[in-house]
Amino acid sequence: MTLNDIKAVYFIGVGGIGMSAIARYFLKKGLTVAGYDKTPSELTHRLAEEGADIHYEDNVNAIPSVCREKESTLVIYTPAIPDSHSELQYFRREGFEIEKRAQVLGTITRAHRALCVAGTHGKTTTSAMCAHILHQSHIDCNAFLGGITKNYGTNYLLSESEYVVIEADEFDRSFHWLQPWATVITATDPDHLDIYGTKEAYLESFSHYTSLISPDGALVIHTGLEMKANTSEGVRTYTYSREEGDFHAENIVIADGEITFDLVSPIENVKGITMGHPVPINIDNGIAAMALAQLAGCNADELREGMRTFQGVDRRFDFRVRNSQHVVLSDYAHHPAEIAQSLKSLRQLYPRRRITALFQPHLYTRTRDFYNDFAESLSMADEVILTEIYPARELPIEGVSSQLIYDHLAEGVQKTMTEKGKVLEYLKHHDTDVLVVLGAGDLDNMMDEITLAATH
Repeated sequence: MTLNDIKAVYFIGVGGIGMSAIARYFLKKGLTVAGYDKTPSELTHRLAEEGADIHYEDNVNAIPSVCREKESTLVIYTPAIPDSHSELQYFRREGFEIEKRAQVLGTITRAHRALCVAGTHGKTTTSAMCAHILHQSHIDCNAFLGGITKNYGTNYLLSESEYVVIEADEFDRSFHWLQPWATVITATDPDHLDIYGTKEAYLESFSHYTSLISPDGALVIHTGLEMKANTSEGVRTYTYSREEGDFHAENIVIADGEITFDLVSPIENVKGITMGHPVPINIDNGIAAMALAQLAGCNADELREGMRTFQGVDRRFDFRVRNSQHVVLSDYAHHPAEIAQSLKSLRQLYPRRRITALFQPHLYTRTRDFYNDFAESLSMADEVILTEIYPARELPIEGVSSQLIYDHLAEGVQKTMTEKGKVLEYLKHHDTDVLVVLGAGDLDNMMDEITLAATH
């Protein structure tokens, strides 16, 4: 089935951040869009307002009739959906065309010049930055992002541009379906070991990903990564980082809540860059985003304007309050390396203030595999508040709980264990200075209440 044959698209797991972007793509194309998700959310409500038919129980009878015509219906599902899901079983039994989200993105990459961002962490902010720079430039772009951009209030951009910006997800080897024209690799700290099994398999997966780059394309890879690139002849390879590499920063100034620097680039040096979302880790992310944008043809003025006006991404260093009495923010960091970068950035921004990290671990397997690393990263805070593990797609594992992290936090760190349901009460009776809510679970749904409780 080609894209031209499709009249209806049915999503199983439509409320996911990446799935909803593709749903919007097909809605914009004027196709019928329907689907299932486990729970209502802001994303599903907005999709419904835009014309999608969404329900919240696993019920074959709830599938619209137009989506039961297999010759013209494409079914898209997320790997988080179990094989036992009755709607997924129905479509398989009836012989429908069924694809993972990543397969659909792969088809889209082959119809455009794809600028992809892969890596254990940093890919959402980097791809959103790149998309914003391009969108406000003379080049423009389409984009499928893993987060809601503050600039546009969406995770999706549609235009007539030949370029598409895509966040390349390594979970379940999804990024192997893509065909990048140019790609950034931000980091390869092992993750998803429930899928990959070993660090070596994880690194090999990234190596294979680089072999998919178009022969006339480019790889922009962070310095110091363990993985070995496997690009075809003709692919240009560049390195980047904050302080060294083909693309790097000079004359960095972090002061009074602002960050400025100059970009050193093999394409064109750019002086006087001001960050609209001034977070130290975003220097690295910004260098990578500007590298892709330069490869696509953006000029120096467009890079400066794009960086100056970039407002950030929901749940990525997302400030709710920022004053002399209180700072409250949420950050999606859910891997030890991400948490370390988040807390390092906060230390740079607030060197003389007390930092409290409220962390909800995500997945039993990730906690089992990295509890020592989580404890080490979280110990960069002055105080750590731990809640129970957010299970997502997993069943409990005997002996695995947040207690593993709690027991290995460094001496001298003030630490507390509490249930998610008791977080607000704890904060109401406890003074915090700089509070960061970390994790990929559902604590972020309580950020309004958490902010009120922490600023009592």
